[in-house]
Amino acid sequence: MTFPGRSALIDQLRYFGKWLLLACAVAVLAGSASAFFLFLMQWATATRVTYRWLIWLLPVAGFVVGWLYLRFGQSVEAGNNLLIDEIHDPRKIIPLRMVPLVLGGTVVSHLFGASVGREGTAVQMGGALADQLTRVFKLQPGDRRIILMAGISAGFASVFGTPLAGAIFGLEVLAIGRLRYDALLPCVVAAIVADEVSKLLGAHHLHYVIPFIPPVTVWTLSAVVIAGALFGVTGMLFADATHALAARMKKWFRYAPLRPFVGGIAIASAAWFLGADRYIGLGLPTIMAAFEQPLPAYDFLAKIAFTVASLGSGFKGGEVTPLFYIGATLGNALAPLLHLPMPMLAGIGLVAVFAGAANTPIASTLMAMEMFGAEVGIYAALACVVSYLFSGHTGIYRSQRMGNGKHDEAPEDLRLGDLAAYRKAHPAADSDSDRR
Repeated sequence: MTFPGRSALIDQLRYFGKWLLLACAVAVLAGSASAFFLFLMQWATATRVTYRWLIWLLPVAGFVVGWLYLRFGQSVEAGNNLLIDEIHDPRKIIPLRMVPLVLGGTVVSHLFGASVGREGTAVQMGGALADQLTRVFKLQPGDRRIILMAGISAGFASVFGTPLAGAIFGLEVLAIGRLRYDALLPCVVAAIVADEVSKLLGAHHLHYVIPFIPPVTVWTLSAVVIAGALFGVTGMLFADATHALAARMKKWFRYAPLRPFVGGIAIASAAWFLGADRYIGLGLPTIMAAFEQPLPAYDFLAKIAFTVASLGSGFKGGEVTPLFYIGATLGNALAPLLHLPMPMLAGIGLVAVFAGAANTPIASTLMAMEMFGAEVGIYAALACVVSYLFSGHTGIYRSQRMGNGKHDEAPEDLRLGDLAAYRKAHPAADSDSDRR
């Protein structure tokens, strides 16, 4: 048996100490920001529910936020995609203005009734705050990549209260089919500490209960596979529809602030005249209800429509919590058809639609186990992997890179958003892949 020499041991301790301190610094920044953000979100949601007429100000709010981004935030408007691009191709430190812009923009979106999430805000704040340490400690490009990944993990973990899922999300979201293990220690430490910091500051997270997990049988596994395929197709539909509407809005309205203004008119009118308030905001009460009682089978489609309209027209926020809503309500609708317990399939759907839309099956499986208990792990893992495969080479993050293709070959390190154009320009590549 050989032992590392003294110099090697010192190098290992130096590496460990360096990233332990840096990850903890990132965690304190991200966890504090997420706690503050969650408090503001609670206030915004409660205020909107109390004063329903505020939704008529959504077009004006969208115009103002759009103008602020046009005037001061064009360099950070790409949001999560900017973080992913900077990790793959480091260029310049992310401006600190990303933090107040995305924080304010998201709170305003929720105050006046847009259907957006919160993970995008927490991840962007975590990444932007972490990147400021690059300047403080004069980090090299390789170390900068790692600290940005730690910021993503810290933001995700602290806003959802899922440190293990947050840690892996920061590694998994960068490229389809490929993990970056060089950032494993910083991401794990940052996620755990950020979650503890946010809880220490008083942040609270919802708890979902799955009272019964059926034993593993041929039918339960088969039913989960069927559900997983439907969850994946739904995630693909959501991602493609959001990108398509965003592209059309940019074509129709060259002046950026007009996009959320017009979108806000459509969303406010639909919510007010159709009595569709359950489909705006985060929709946490409906998510909770999906575990407890049958819901209208069309709930998931309505939430897709309102969220696509909100994100596609330029309102700020995230996609993940709306995806939780879509998945939980779809699982609620499928449960009686597949003869599975409603709370279980609602919980599996909650994470599996996200797994397909974000291409993060491992993080999503860990999230299920953290939220619902380890007993659901087998079913959640199966559903998340099947969803990931059936969502195809699409996703909510267009800057994700191609690592290992899901079921056919694709150019390595190509941006996901550029894949369709590549295949159109190289039809022979698709033909070769099909023959193989």
